Amino acid sequence: MGPPTQVLYSQDIATSQFIQPSNPTSSASTIRSLDEAEFEERSPLYRTGTTASATLRTQKTKAVDLRAPPYTKEYIDNYRQRIKADPDPEAHFAYGKYLIDAAKKIGADAKDQRAVRKFRDTLIQESLKVMRRLATQGQPYDEAQFFLANCYGTGMLGLQVDHEKAYHLYLQAAKQNHAAATYRVAVCNEIGAGTRKEPPRAAAFYRKAASLGDTAAMYKLGMILLQGSLGEAKNPREAIGWLRRAAEQADEENPHALHELALLHEIPNGQFIPHEPLQSKELYTRAAYLGYTQSQYKLGQCYEYGALGCPVDPRRSIAWYTKAAEKGNSEAELALSGWYLTGSDGVLVQSDSEAYLWARRAANKGLSKAEYAVGYYAEVGIGIKQDVEFAKRWYMRAAAQGNKRAMNRLTEMKRQGSKRANMARPTRQQAKDECVVC
Repeated sequence: MGPPTQVLYSQDIATSQFIQPSNPTSSASTIRSLDEAEFEERSPLYRTGTTASATLRTQKTKAVDLRAPPYTKEYIDNYRQRIKADPDPEAHFAYGKYLIDAAKKIGADAKDQRAVRKFRDTLIQESLKVMRRLATQGQPYDEAQFFLANCYGTGMLGLQVDHEKAYHLYLQAAKQNHAAATYRVAVCNEIGAGTRKEPPRAAAFYRKAASLGDTAAMYKLGMILLQGSLGEAKNPREAIGWLRRAAEQADEENPHALHELALLHEIPNGQFIPHEPLQSKELYTRAAYLGYTQSQYKLGQCYEYGALGCPVDPRRSIAWYTKAAEKGNSEAELALSGWYLTGSDGVLVQSDSEAYLWARRAANKGLSKAEYAVGYYAEVGIGIKQDVEFAKRWYMRAAAQGNKRAMNRLTEMKRQGSKRANMARPTRQQAKDECVVC
């Protein structure tokens, strides 16, 4: 539930531009189907929202805009002298961030790289000194506390990973109502990073962070109240309210609420949210354009089967599956395998090898349906040399996860013994009906 744990630290498809998916072993992009200009002109419904935290960060960035400063020793020395007379902690924070950027870029073409590395280390140490001073002295600066917490949490800038120090700094920033830091405090209390697990305390900090405008916290609180987790009583009405607020300011980092609301709108006779398939499609589309792979996969299904008011459109289905598969969505990878198994006239050239490779890619991630498909392909000889023993191994992997098709196939193979029946390759409908690639 909720955004990925790593957050602790941290249009319509233009079919004329469709390019069929490439070999999954290639790192090349497999689709160029999104017309960005068209996307920008669409309804605001499809435009990326902005979180309160992100807005604040943008405002602060503009306030200290360095206008792409040069990264030279002379400029650094002059900047250091200028900043000494500036009492604004925001300006000093910007200077500290600049030093980090300078350490990455300065001296790339210098002959004496040993001296360059030494100078870069000096800049990093100076930056850390600035950040520590801002975080601890006088009126502590919450952005510096948050930045240092991230450094301790990830081991950035050469610091040793120390979750307790990270948690302490997040907590100090949260006391100053830093929204993102408050969310991190909640995550730490939920998973026990740098502190003991305290579900009620985690829920309280999620609520505070949500009230401060943190999008991830709004979504998380909505899910907590929807499911009744972390010791909170179920409250679907309030949960939906928080999910809607999160959806209003969804962005590429926080598309989750859009997808969750879409799922809720699909439920017939919902008590707290109306059954609106078209609204589900709109929400899935917004999330998909923000790069959320689960929504991209869902749209691939909608255009494959004609669901949620979508026409049956192989081109769009394949396009959305491809976008999700290229980001590692195993369900979409298996769906592409199905399309390659039979091809689509005028859209996708049939390819046994691609069908096998996409299924294998999904199977390697542990998707039981894909493990069964790989076994089937090996048994029949689709995209790979026919190999019954190899097929059995994949059926066994799928069966170990409770896949009934694999269990039944293993039983049948045992019953047949050495008398193997010739298995014909399936049509697309047969492949779906028999759950070969579903």
